[in-house]
Amino acid sequence: MNKLYIGNVSAEASEEDFETIFEQWKIPHSGPFLLKTGYAFVDCLDEKAAMKAIDVLSGKVELHGKLLEVEHSVPKRQRNCKLQIRNIPPHMQWEVSANCFQVNTDTETAVVNVRYAAKDQARLAMEKLNGSMMENYALKVSYIPDETASAEGPPAGGRRGFGARGPPRAGSPGLGARPKDPIIIPLRIMVPTQFVGAIIGKEGNTIRNITKQTHSKIDIHRKENAGAAEKPITIHSTPEGCSSACTTIMEIMQKEAAETKFTEEIPLKILAHNNFVGRLIGKEGRNLKKIEQDTGTKITISSLQDLTLYNPERTITVTGPIEACARAEEEVMKKIRESYESDMAAMNVSIKYNNVNQLTSDGKFSLIQSRRRWTATLPKRVVSVPSADTLTGILGSIQNQQCCLLQGHPESETVHLFIPALAVGAIIGKQGQHIKQLSHFAGASIKIAPAEGADPKLRKVIISGPPEAQFKAQCRLFGKLKEENFFGPKEEVKLEAHIKVPSFAAGRVIGKGGKTVNELQNLTCAEVVVPRDQTPDENDQVIVKISGHFFACQLAQRKIQEILAQVRRQQQPKPSSGTQTPQPRRK
Repeated sequence: MNKLYIGNVSAEASEEDFETIFEQWKIPHSGPFLLKTGYAFVDCLDEKAAMKAIDVLSGKVELHGKLLEVEHSVPKRQRNCKLQIRNIPPHMQWEVSANCFQVNTDTETAVVNVRYAAKDQARLAMEKLNGSMMENYALKVSYIPDETASAEGPPAGGRRGFGARGPPRAGSPGLGARPKDPIIIPLRIMVPTQFVGAIIGKEGNTIRNITKQTHSKIDIHRKENAGAAEKPITIHSTPEGCSSACTTIMEIMQKEAAETKFTEEIPLKILAHNNFVGRLIGKEGRNLKKIEQDTGTKITISSLQDLTLYNPERTITVTGPIEACARAEEEVMKKIRESYESDMAAMNVSIKYNNVNQLTSDGKFSLIQSRRRWTATLPKRVVSVPSADTLTGILGSIQNQQCCLLQGHPESETVHLFIPALAVGAIIGKQGQHIKQLSHFAGASIKIAPAEGADPKLRKVIISGPPEAQFKAQCRLFGKLKEENFFGPKEEVKLEAHIKVPSFAAGRVIGKGGKTVNELQNLTCAEVVVPRDQTPDENDQVIVKISGHFFACQLAQRKIQEILAQVRRQQQPKPSSGTQTPQPRRK
């Protein structure tokens, strides 16, 4: 297979440009260039021509200000165990490792073809090696097509009128399960503030090197908790990448402590949502004791009393040598990821949970019922997969607030959601059928407000109903906008929602010096604004504006409703001591 993928292509590039480049470098090709937005494909006459194109063009030839990236075009089902590593220093010596079946090397072109024993090993090698530096040479790694994989792929066919579309999706009925990808959940740690500068390095060089070497994204939250002795760091990567970055950060802190003659022990502090801590500890502390024994560390967990409305995380403190702490981190995060995976499977994240308006047989509210099931499927393209904290927070808040409904508190909330004006027709549907079905499905009142102004870009959707109905209605609205292509294929649907709060409670939402609203934004990843100098309406209410993707908006709405519920409880008059509440007369 000699088909090439050409990436990093300028929007100004044309087929004639590629014809000129290939003629200039005397690279024969057997077909026309298939030009797409940002990339292109071409078939070469043979493997030798394809290899020449990769060697002389990739990362070396510029077209309209962009360096071209050229590699084999490999369908996903053919990305098995074969990798090609290019741009290797010619004098390097190569040996067959335990993970390889064979190694072919050509010292003139400095190319190594490697066949790994398993797909996971090849994928990990791809992630770790591609772009890494070796004696001032940046390695370039790409898959080599595995022709045998196509024969093992799914049979031709697919949807009526369409060809095969690659391997079956996970969970398809009657088909074998695909191997599970590792759960991508970030690692959050706390570091002493005095070491943050050393971790970042001069002009950010140190943190840049860490992210490059570990293929991770690292956020250092320097502005959080001004004046605090510790700062949180969030590491986004694979489990291996998170562990590698964490170890490097510990080593940097240890080195800085030695240079500054810092005598106190520097433990590893991991942040984890409280919902996972019980399973990490295990029955009678067995899981935690096993990790301590296996790694030779001492592990303590912060008290439940340290939790607040805006800080649902507990601190897991690990003390011991760096190598031991690194092993403990791997085991702790493994347990947390397993818990997260278990929760996601239970809720089915799609989100398939059952009728929340019912009570269980013992009188308790439940998110999961075995009868009268309904399925609220979150459109997979609406947003990226929510974090465990976000999902748990939303559903937990819905559960708590639905409990309050059953105890006689006000049942309905009203949210104003602003959508693109051009999307109104799609939301309403032919003869109003779609909005009627949506209202019936969600159990909410959904109305489109009249347009304001001559040429409005946004239209207001008024949604009234209890928390569960709000969740379902807004979820379907976000999904419909994505399905109808009002947002780009790689763009998250982000909308603005308005909720009204009593004017006397607006200060509680803002908090002293804006502390509460800032914590709310950090927790939910939504933008929350309480406009200044608002004039309360006839009901003495003011507007709170919430902007963000679906899960961010939902979590922010739920947290604000929790604040309002707390304010309402405090406003209720308490019966004076010695007096009894009058009993209603019997008729």
